[in-house]
Amino acid sequence: MWAEILLVSAGGFLAAFCASIAGFAFVLVGAAVLLQFMAPALVAPILVIGSLIVQGIGTVAVWRDIPWPRMWLYVGTATLGIPLGIAVLALGPARWIVAGVGVLLVVYAGYTLARIALRMAPARLHASAGRDAAVGFASGILGGIGGYVGALVGMWADMQAMAPRDTRALMQPFIAIMQAITILGLAFTGFFTREAAILTATAVPALLLGTWLGLRAGRRLPAQGFRLVLLSLLLVSGIFLLL
Repeated sequence: MWAEILLVSAGGFLAAFCASIAGFAFVLVGAAVLLQFMAPALVAPILVIGSLIVQGIGTVAVWRDIPWPRMWLYVGTATLGIPLGIAVLALGPARWIVAGVGVLLVVYAGYTLARIALRMAPARLHASAGRDAAVGFASGILGGIGGYVGALVGMWADMQAMAPRDTRALMQPFIAIMQAITILGLAFTGFFTREAAILTATAVPALLLGTWLGLRAGRRLPAQGFRLVLLSLLLVSGIFLLL
């Protein structure tokens, strides 16, 4: 048990630090570490609860900047997409959909990082209710498949050249609410075991430390530095989804 406690604490710290800087990727970073050594059924509740803790703290930090109407649009459409994601997971082609999203993230992040390296002017798209709804719905599908609710929202925020604080103010409450919904589903299906509860509880200090350090680092990053972190996490997330 002690080896698992140290592993979950280390993975949680790294995931919390990254998520608190960029506003997303807790589940992806944590899964990349924990799934190498632990069963998915045990990892899932640990990551969802950890993500809720980290994103909940991040939400408090950006509370005054949250665009509530826009955020609720994401939540509503994502909630509609979750049952479809669960159905896709049950029917079998979920792996292909996740891989397709992974390709999209790798291509977008790689292309955009190359443009930055070549000092080319960034392309910028404008938001609309229809586009936000589509991104929210697609994020809900990915949430139903594997809890990956933040990656597409992060990509969409970068495509709009949103400011770092605005990006976090949109993503962190959205992810926190979606993870709370996911927790209800996991509880209903019996995924919260005694072992998962113990491992999550012992990892809380590491989660809090990683969140605190990540928030401090995020405040010190200039806009371009934040964008590089966001794009790098999108690239890593895409690669992870392809594995």
